[in-house]
Amino acid sequence: MLAAIFGVAFANVLVFVQLGIIGAFNTSIKMTYKPFIADIIISSSNANTFSDGSSISRRYMYQSLSNPDIEAAAAVYVGLLSWNMPNGKAASMQVYGVPPESMAFIESSLRESMARITLQNTLLIDSKTRGLDKQTLSTLLDSNKSIEMNNIALTLAGTVVIGSGFGADGTLFVSDQTFLRLFPKQEGGTPSHILLKTKSNNNSADKLTSIVTNLRVSLGNDDIQVHSIEERINDDVTYQMTKRPVGVIFGFGVFIGVLVGVVIVYQVLSTDVADHLKEYATFKSMGYENRFFYSVITEQAVLLGCIGFIPGSLLAMLIYALMTMATGLPVSMEWSRMFIVLFGTIIACMISGFIATRRLKSADPAELF
Repeated sequence: MLAAIFGVAFANVLVFVQLGIIGAFNTSIKMTYKPFIADIIISSSNANTFSDGSSISRRYMYQSLSNPDIEAAAAVYVGLLSWNMPNGKAASMQVYGVPPESMAFIESSLRESMARITLQNTLLIDSKTRGLDKQTLSTLLDSNKSIEMNNIALTLAGTVVIGSGFGADGTLFVSDQTFLRLFPKQEGGTPSHILLKTKSNNNSADKLTSIVTNLRVSLGNDDIQVHSIEERINDDVTYQMTKRPVGVIFGFGVFIGVLVGVVIVYQVLSTDVADHLKEYATFKSMGYENRFFYSVITEQAVLLGCIGFIPGSLLAMLIYALMTMATGLPVSMEWSRMFIVLFGTIIACMISGFIATRRLKSADPAELF
């Protein structure tokens, strides 16, 4: 009994850890869009994520404003650079270049902080940057020391709270002019993305879809793609989960965890059936049908799954907390995930029980003795 419970718990932990990492992966993808408020996004045709792809011409922003349903437009610059922190650690930083006139596209909780980067060579840094301890951050804020990035001295104007992810250790916000100094190969007339806001009476999903379709026709260029922001986020998640190695590997890990659970429970139930063959033979000789044996084994399998789920989920929560502390990734337990894993555990145990009863189905009572 204990071996079976710990076997189910072990399989649960495997599945929970893989799902937790996948959840953190999805959350970190969505975090790249979190600082911005927009209805529509225009990107390069080869931009599969928010962080990659070629630059696009700024003229698409002005062309979009000619559409009567578009209220405002803004250019956003995105880049990735390495930062050697004062504590000796290196961090990969996601850099956003935001023009001062685009503050209406910044999430409200960040807008006040963004006003500090209107001066050239000032920046905001993510306080949850991986490897940036509180003492180092406090020293940088209190001493007003310059931060050197890409051979340019920058002044730290404050912090924001975003969180690290799989693509970068942290986030930086600068003005568009500062961004162009950090990335000299980037041209001011070719931002990474263009964000659009529709007028307040165009908030319905059908109307937004119609506006996106009209923009695709009016802009009419194969070098760009136009999506609603929600569609863009979903496409980003789908691409990274199905095309990038990280998503595929962790998805396969979930399958392995389920397979391990099925095998463990099958071994336990199969051994139990073998140990009680004489008892089952007695019942069969008395006229009990096969569905009786299925019900007994299935009940046992469900009980093992439910009991084993409890220590498995508790241990998974502990591992989630340790992973978050060690990596800074947003690994957290969700109620929906717990119900899915519990349901999957019960189904897997029932499948194992069904397989374990095959010998009883075709056996003659006399042979069982």
